Amino acid sequence: MTRPLVLAAVIGFAVLTRLLPHPPNFAPITAAAVFGGVTFLSRRWAVLVPLAALLLSDLIREVLYQNGLAEQWGLYRGMWTVYGTTALVALAARLARGTCSPLTVAGVTLAGSCLFFAVTNFAYWAEGATYPHTADGLATCYAAALPFFRNSLLGDAFYATVLFGAWAAAEVRFPTLRPALVKA
Repeated sequence: MTRPLVLAAVIGFAVLTRLLPHPPNFAPITAAAVFGGVTFLSRRWAVLVPLAALLLSDLIREVLYQNGLAEQWGLYRGMWTVYGTTALVALAARLARGTCSPLTVAGVTLAGSCLFFAVTNFAYWAEGATYPHTADGLATCYAAALPFFRNSLLGDAFYATVLFGAWAAAEVRFPTLRPALVKA
């Protein structure tokens, strides 16, 4: 029971860094979903923990915004897309469950970043009035989002490195955090 609780605490702490000043889209959301998908033994926890941490940080951000302590709101139109995509990233990361390979983690994180970018920007285009609902409008929407995608990639790489690196070090230092071996 120690391992899941510590994993949840690590993800929660990482996601709460959203409350600190940061460049737009330089956030731990996708990295936390990938980390959860790879490290949790339970599929349920792999999805629910990153979503719960995201919800908690959104609620705190909303309270801060409502009290004039933050410039950005926490509850927003299109949240369902962000939450659904985060769950999808965590589920996709399950394909690499239990890996210790930095190359695999990097590939899964990059795939998660691209999936998040593609889905959330498509939803923004489809549900909004900012861009015409044409192929050119969709292309313009994606093009306008590219600077934010750069920050997403950098944030995802940073947070994935910190999360997986810290977890690997913790497993070495505290053997009880290592997953239990399944006997055949």
